Amino acid sequence: MKLALPNVFLALAFAALARAAPAELYDKSFDAAAHLGNLGPYKKGPVPHGIEETLPDGCEVEQVMLMHRHGARFPLPSELAFITDLVDRLANASAAIKKARLPDCLAFLKDGYNSTLGHDDLTPPGRLQLFQHGVEFRLKYPKLVADGILAGLQDRVVESAQWFAQGYYGREWASLNATALSTIGEDSQTVSWITPMDTCANWQYAFGNNATIEWGNVYLPKIAKRLNKAIPGVGLTADNVHGALYACAYDLAALGTSPWCGAFTDSEIEDFEYELDLLMDGAFGYNLPGNMGEVLGSLLVGKLIERFTNSTGDAKQVYLEFGHDTTIDMALTTLGLAKDKTPLPTKGPVPASRKWRTSDQVPFGAQMRWEKFRCPASSAFGSSAPQVRLVLNDAPLPLPACAHARADAKYGSCALASFAKTYAAAAAAKWGDAAWNATCGPATL
Repeated sequence: MKLALPNVFLALAFAALARAAPAELYDKSFDAAAHLGNLGPYKKGPVPHGIEETLPDGCEVEQVMLMHRHGARFPLPSELAFITDLVDRLANASAAIKKARLPDCLAFLKDGYNSTLGHDDLTPPGRLQLFQHGVEFRLKYPKLVADGILAGLQDRVVESAQWFAQGYYGREWASLNATALSTIGEDSQTVSWITPMDTCANWQYAFGNNATIEWGNVYLPKIAKRLNKAIPGVGLTADNVHGALYACAYDLAALGTSPWCGAFTDSEIEDFEYELDLLMDGAFGYNLPGNMGEVLGSLLVGKLIERFTNSTGDAKQVYLEFGHDTTIDMALTTLGLAKDKTPLPTKGPVPASRKWRTSDQVPFGAQMRWEKFRCPASSAFGSSAPQVRLVLNDAPLPLPACAHARADAKYGSCALASFAKTYAAAAAAKWGDAAWNATCGPATL
């Protein structure tokens, strides 16, 4: 009898090709794929100087909480409209394009450019990302076993959880799926630490979107002017340039390659990256009005402290939860991480050394992984008391607000007791309490 095995080796081979594709696109050191903000492919985060990635010998992780962004997706309908308009304009100007002497980076337009991108759903590379992450998580914590998965009730989030589960549980998931997967609503009637803004009446997406419009008015017309000189007779608008930048990001997300990424200069890609940083910081971060970002993210941070301190008496070893880039960014805001000294300017210049970088924080498939661990008293920690650290996209992200010991500075961690004390206000925050209502307006469901 022949045993049908999963196509793991085929998946791994495809993964290698998908990872290699962006590097092959650019014959220079600048990698556009690494500068596409929250629309970029998953990549390991930067390890801060002086921080050790691996815990000392003898230390053991005893509890983990994962908040995982969904994998690479097709564009949102509002984004796809820009790409569709670009395709139409190029098609209408095909005769002029064929006559033009185009630079090498735009020569692909001679054969026309069409787009078959869908919208909203996970792409094939997105499915693969989550499967891989499931396998890697199981291998990373072999002694800890998850008994369930929670996903925000949106199709691409639920599907991401499913693919992660396939990698984590293997063929066992077929019998567990019906009982081990839970969902939580993403709507104005459901209190959730995954999408807390949905129950905050005063929150508006426009807080971030307005910032991108201001910045777009600064950088997009310059690119349109340059491209129109290179492609006479087409008359590209600033919106068409926006469509081409989206095409770069979403072709990569769906196909692993895009001719548009090479059509832009390094600084133009970086300007697009900054647009995405402004969007996320303005709608889900520090540039929200007052302390709204901190209040919204407190629901997740409070849930983390509740679980790691076992204040309810029923904490689990492993929490596997799936949400959005927004979920992670709001939590970072509550924690005071990736915070710039001054607000990001919407009219430039681009702060080259800014801390808020969505390319590093929340690429597609981003992983916010919290570890509670203990080390021998003889270790660098000098105590066997529980410690906590944040591993963001496979790289430790230091927690300076609660770090006191020398070992904290070395490993980016802090004592759990110190963490809980530092963020006690977040732990105490509840939907509908005085702080919430002062920020979001009267709580109603």
